Amino acid sequence: MKNEKYKLGDLIEQTFVTNSNLEFGMSNVRGMTITKQIIPTKANIKNTELSKFIIVRPFYFIYNPRTHGKKIGLGYNNTDESFIISWNNIAFHIKPKAKNIILPDYLFIHFNRSEWDREACYRSWGSSTEVFSWNDMCDMEIDLPPVSVQKKYVDVYNAMMQNIKIQEKGINDLKLICDVYIENLRQKATAASIGNYIKESDERNTALQYSVDAVKGITTQKQFIETKADMEGVSLNTYKIVHPKQFAYVPDTSRRGDKISLAYNDSDNVYLVSSISTVFSVSGLLPEYLFLFFRRDDFNRYTRFHSWGSAREVFSFDDMCGVKIPIPDIDFQQAIVNIFYSYSKRKTIVERLKIQMANICPVLVKGALEEGE
Repeated sequence: MKNEKYKLGDLIEQTFVTNSNLEFGMSNVRGMTITKQIIPTKANIKNTELSKFIIVRPFYFIYNPRTHGKKIGLGYNNTDESFIISWNNIAFHIKPKAKNIILPDYLFIHFNRSEWDREACYRSWGSSTEVFSWNDMCDMEIDLPPVSVQKKYVDVYNAMMQNIKIQEKGINDLKLICDVYIENLRQKATAASIGNYIKESDERNTALQYSVDAVKGITTQKQFIETKADMEGVSLNTYKIVHPKQFAYVPDTSRRGDKISLAYNDSDNVYLVSSISTVFSVSGLLPEYLFLFFRRDDFNRYTRFHSWGSAREVFSFDDMCGVKIPIPDIDFQQAIVNIFYSYSKRKTIVERLKIQMANICPVLVKGALEEGE
């Protein structure tokens, strides 16, 4: 057998089975991402009528017909459990008569390519909102090698994904260990104000020794990023200098999703941040250990609760000095930091592997089609 061309509509069919018996609850609601992952929904579903939500069985697909730039939100349920999605989305599966023509895992590999996203977005239509309809999906064409060839490349893909899942489990174990250590410290150790260990820095770029390349933004995810501000014509002489092992944060906590924008310079480079930011250094305490507490959700809640103001709410440096954390000896601090950085390193590796997996899907499809010729 050789490759054959099909309309997707000949291979897939939409499902309309709803959660009418309320078999599934709020914890079973899922959404999908433009990176083709299924995730717990981010929507506020409190007081939402779930009986109209669509049931998604194992080996079913879901997608959001509203396009997002150059990508389509889509996911594939490759688990043994069912879940539900909002009726605004579309769920579908391979037709029973087509199961000897196409494997669901292979179809997902086909969807998980930038080429497919581009075609889907090209077929989308609308004014204020562009929509990739079910009819548009069914009208797309797909070249398919024999199922035996599909399975060969699906096995390669699934083996690589299994490796990522094993890596993720190790990451979660490390994070749990780190969280348990910190929680035990909070409950058992005496807390002390960090004001005894931090000092504000107001060093400015007055000599313009650092250029626009050093300018960074600060995110609520606790990272320094390339600035998104338009720096054309902006004088950098008032910008504050952030040396390695120093912190910077934005005191204004208003309109930041109940989080504070804060970051730690763990690089060997000197950064510049806006003059509205507060910069400080740490002594007598490992800065990496302090950063562990700044990354916690309860620290975000603390900063919002202790912010003050009318037009805008501010978490001042005096407020920062009043933050209390347990402070064990340096060796214990270092042990926790080592666990955390091992976790962070592995997490970065896994994220890179996921990007590589998205890049390898076109290679797998190309290889399967060449083998099926």
